[in-house]
Amino acid sequence: MKIIVCIKRVPDTESRIRIAEDGISVDASGIKYIISPYDEYALEMALRLKEKAGEGDVLVVGVGAAASTEQLRTGLAMGADRALLLSGAVELDGLATAKVLAAAVSSEKADLILLGAKAADTDQQQVGPMLAELLGSPCITVAASLEVENGAVTAHREIEGGVEIVDTALPAVVTLTKGEHEPRYPSLKGIMAAKKKPLEERPIDVPAARILVKELTYPPERPPGRIVGKGADAVPELVRLLHEEAKVL
Repeated sequence: MKIIVCIKRVPDTESRIRIAEDGISVDASGIKYIISPYDEYALEMALRLKEKAGEGDVLVVGVGAAASTEQLRTGLAMGADRALLLSGAVELDGLATAKVLAAAVSSEKADLILLGAKAADTDQQQVGPMLAELLGSPCITVAASLEVENGAVTAHREIEGGVEIVDTALPAVVTLTKGEHEPRYPSLKGIMAAKKKPLEERPIDVPAARILVKELTYPPERPPGRIVGKGADAVPELVRLLHEEAKVL
C-alpha cells in the first residue's frame, strides 16, 4: 500500500506571534517551526496503517521554502520512507496549494492521501477536499481513525452525540483530526536513519493566489476585571451586571 501524507511547516503553537513591520506578515525572528499538529495525526495514522499491513510506502510531501526540509526530515525520522519538497512560496489560497499538490502526487498512484483536517496557522480546512476534487478521488474529512481492508477505507468521524462511520473505495483522500493515537516522537535510531532516506526537492510554479492579506492586527486588549463584592452578598449585584451590562442572562 502506498500512502502520501501532506504536511505543512507552521509556527509552534506555543510561540508568541508578532506582526512584521510590513503589517501583512508574521515576524519570523525567534519563532520555532514544527509540523502542523493535525498533519502529525495524519502521519501517525499512515505509519500505523503501514505497520498493520506489514509493508508499504509512506511518502511525506510539503510545499514551501528550503527550510521546510527540517519538518520533512522529522517526518522521515518518525518512520516515513521518502520525502518530497515542492519548493516554492506558500500561498494563503488553499486552491493554489491543492493544485500544486495534485500536479505533484498524481503520478505516484497512491492508494491513500492523508492530510491534517486543518493547518494550525490558517485554519481553512480547504486543501484536502480541493485536492480530492482535482484528483477525482472520494474524500472523507475530519476522521479520528481509519481502517483499510479489501481495497476500501473506513473512517470514524466524531460528531455531536455519537460517531459517524463512513467508507469508500480506494484510492481516496482523507483529512485527520485528533484521535486516540498520539503522534510518536522520533527515536535516535529514526533520526539517524532519516539522514539516509531520500528527500527530493522539486521547484514549482505556484498559481497566482486569489486571496491576499491586506492587514494583520492584534486582538483588542481585554478590559480589566471588576470585583463586585465578596461571598454570597455579591451575588445579586453580579446577577444584575450579567443581565444588564454583559447581557448574557
